[in-house]
Amino acid sequence: MNRGFRKATAVLATAVALCAVQPAEQASAISQDKLTLAFIPQENPEKLLDDISVIRDYLSEEMGMEVDGYVTLDHAAAVEALRNGTADISFMGALPYVLAHHHVNAQVVLAEVYRGSPTYRARVFVRRDSGITRLADLRGKSIAFADPISESGYLYPLDLFADAGFLTPGDDPKTFFSSVYFAGGYQQAIQAVANGYVDAAGASQFAELLLTPEQLLEVTSIAESDLIPSHAVIARGDLDPSVVAAFKRAMLKLNQDDYRHLLQYVYGPDGYIEIDHTAFAGVEALAREYGYLQE
Repeated sequence: MNRGFRKATAVLATAVALCAVQPAEQASAISQDKLTLAFIPQENPEKLLDDISVIRDYLSEEMGMEVDGYVTLDHAAAVEALRNGTADISFMGALPYVLAHHHVNAQVVLAEVYRGSPTYRARVFVRRDSGITRLADLRGKSIAFADPISESGYLYPLDLFADAGFLTPGDDPKTFFSSVYFAGGYQQAIQAVANGYVDAAGASQFAELLLTPEQLLEVTSIAESDLIPSHAVIARGDLDPSVVAAFKRAMLKLNQDDYRHLLQYVYGPDGYIEIDHTAFAGVEALAREYGYLQE
C-alpha cells in the first residue's frame, strides 16, 4: 500500500479508534439550535471563507437557527469532523463520503448537479507545450493530485494508469512517476501544471474552471475517467432528522430562480437533487480494490 493510502487509512483508523475512548455524549455536543457546516478546500481557502459567510447567513434565515461554517484542512478532517460532532453537515466528494458512511455512519443528503448531470469525470491535465499526449508519456514525470482521499483528485485519475497497465492497484505510484505531490485541492493541483511546477495533475474535469483565462490556454487534458457521482452534502449519522429535513428544504430552494445566484457560494453547482447511497456503489467497489475499505 502506498504512502497516500497509508495516510488516508491511518487517519480514518484513528477516528474509529477514538470512538471507543470518547464519551458517548461527545457526538451530540452541538446543540440542535445550531448547525455547523464543514467545507473541504477544493479551491482557494480565503475565497471559500468569504463564500461560507454568504451561505451561512442564507441558511440561518431560512432555517431559523444559528448556522456556522469553516474550512477543514483536507477530506480526512471533514470525515473526522462528522465523527466527533464538530460538524453536523459537510460538503465532500464521493470517496470521502463512502469512507464516512462506512466508518462513522454518515448519511448522504443531496448531490450537486453540474451542467445538467449529477455525475462528472476525473481528468489528467498537462501543459499544451509539454509534448505529452498519452499517459505513457508521463513515465518518469511528476504529477500533482488534490488529496489522497479524493475520488476525482486521486483515486479515479490514478486508476486510469492502472487500466493502461502502468500500475497495479495498491502499488506506490512512484514506480511509474518520478514524484507525486498532494496539492491540497483541485485549484492548487491544476495551477501547479499551468505554472510549470509539475508535469501533470489528476483532478476533476471542472478544475479547469479554477484557472485564469491565460492559464486555461496553457493546459489540456489527455485522459478522462468513467463517470463519478458528483460531490455530495453529507450529514452525521445521529443528526436530528428534523434539522436534516429543514436543511434539505433550504438547499433545494437554491434551485429556484430567485435564489440561484446563491449557488456560487457553495462551489457553484447548477443546483441540488436528492440522492441515496446506492448511487455510490461503483465508488465503493473501487475503494475496496485500492484498500480504502477492508471488511
